[in-house]
Amino acid sequence: MPLEVVTDPAHGGRWTSLRTTAGREWLWHREAPERAGAAPGDAFVDAGGLEECVPTIRGGPDHGDAWTRPWIRVPPPDPDHVPGPERGDGDRYVVRCERFTLSRTIRATPAGAEADYVLTADAGFRFVWAAHALLDLSDRASVRIGDGTRTRLFPEAAPLLPGPWPKGAAWVEGDWPAPCGLRLDRFGPDDGTAVGAVVDAPGCCVHDGRDRLSLALEADGQPTSVALWRNLGGFPAGRPYRSTGVEPMLGRVFDLADAGPGDAARVPVSGEVRWRLTLTTHCRCT
Repeated sequence: MPLEVVTDPAHGGRWTSLRTTAGREWLWHREAPERAGAAPGDAFVDAGGLEECVPTIRGGPDHGDAWTRPWIRVPPPDPDHVPGPERGDGDRYVVRCERFTLSRTIRATPAGAEADYVLTADAGFRFVWAAHALLDLSDRASVRIGDGTRTRLFPEAAPLLPGPWPKGAAWVEGDWPAPCGLRLDRFGPDDGTAVGAVVDAPGCCVHDGRDRLSLALEADGQPTSVALWRNLGGFPAGRPYRSTGVEPMLGRVFDLADAGPGDAARVPVSGEVRWRLTLTTHCRCT
């Protein structure tokens, strides 16, 4: 069935609603009034929804350089146009950052929605991009990805692993759904943990009761993956809350500074990288 998409171009292009015509809202939210005043260089403000994180997620700038900047409709509206939320109607929006420009066009489809992206920068520019989607899921929800898919775990997982964390390692690798013995395909009830992982797959399917949400990424010649953020009341320290992220990515690391060969997207001589995010309400992955 179609998905109704609403975004907020004035505040980083954040997706604020991803709702089925039957009324299922997929995006999780939390009260964060300071989000509206966030400026470039600020620490990330987690209001939920889906944030456009580029050219990095962790590291600097925190969650990237696009989530704090306004997105402008192209071509500009007529002078009598009243600005409002983007509603997945095929309009093109652009955000201009210091080293790159990113455009996005969201369209409704009979089976869901799709978003086409174009990043323009100097040839050789390396970046990570994530559709940082925090989903409103029950503790029975699961993520379906092919068994045996290589998966990276990051240092916050160290206390949950059976052996010591390798000295100086930015990540450790294992096979989905239980890399290094840590089961990741089910979210489960709150247990005071928070784990980030990157799975070497172009897409996945989320199951929550009878509902399904499939997320798939297409990007010729670029590394694609799915990042997971399973925060079951373990983050942030002092005032933890539950948030569950399923995030299609270009790249294979959270922090661009950690990217080795093949771990980040790279702008070719054409000066453009194009990709498509497809969301559907049926399972495409298993």
